[in-house]
Amino acid sequence: MKTLIIEDKEYVRKGLVSMLQSLETTIDVIGECESVKDAVIVTHACKPELVFLDINLIDGSGFDFLDQTENLSFKIIFITAYEEYALKALKIGAIDYILKPVDVEELQIALEKVAKLSLTEQRQQLKVAKQVWSNDESKLILSLHDSFQVIDLNKLLFCESDKGYTTFYCTNNKKYVVSKTIKEFEERLLKNNFIRPHQSFIVNLDYINKYDKSGIIHLKNGGKIPVSSRKREQFLNVFLTWNNS
Repeated sequence: MKTLIIEDKEYVRKGLVSMLQSLETTIDVIGECESVKDAVIVTHACKPELVFLDINLIDGSGFDFLDQTENLSFKIIFITAYEEYALKALKIGAIDYILKPVDVEELQIALEKVAKLSLTEQRQQLKVAKQVWSNDESKLILSLHDSFQVIDLNKLLFCESDKGYTTFYCTNNKKYVVSKTIKEFEERLLKNNFIRPHQSFIVNLDYINKYDKSGIIHLKNGGKIPVSSRKREQFLNVFLTWNNS
């Protein structure tokens, strides 16, 4: 079975390849991709029969990839790290998935399930999964050191990055630190009423009290966020449009 792995973390791809090689299967890994753009090109050119598909890629989501390859026939096993609300969507849609870090037993079970599922059944389940996933974008699940924390984006004040870590500050005076860069959350947050006025900050527009022309955002809770000179024009365009809407 010709198989393509679409995952933005190299160590996950390599680990998955190693596990697949250790199993007694007919899997033949024909390629690895880290972006939607590359994955679409490779899929059209090589026509895989099975695709391992990450939910969040460097330039979009796994569903973006599926939208651009819907005329092709291949089976799918999703890869997820619980970071999005995608897991709920996958459960409702009954789509096969494996969790990061990948476990070889779970991988074997997923392969057995997907072998029994027809392409017609999977296409129908994907429609359900995509709809649920799209409706859950106001929630985010953060992978913390010892737990998974659900946060409501409507109650998130801002995020701050520092040396590969991102801290989420919420309205209930809670804060949560994850070992990921702020860039990995940017696309998701900018779709939900947030703006990035500085390399180190993403801010919820709903909690901005005022903007000081010296380059400081004043939040409703008294906090202050800097606006970099490089992003000042972009910030003002978004802020003034939002404030007058």
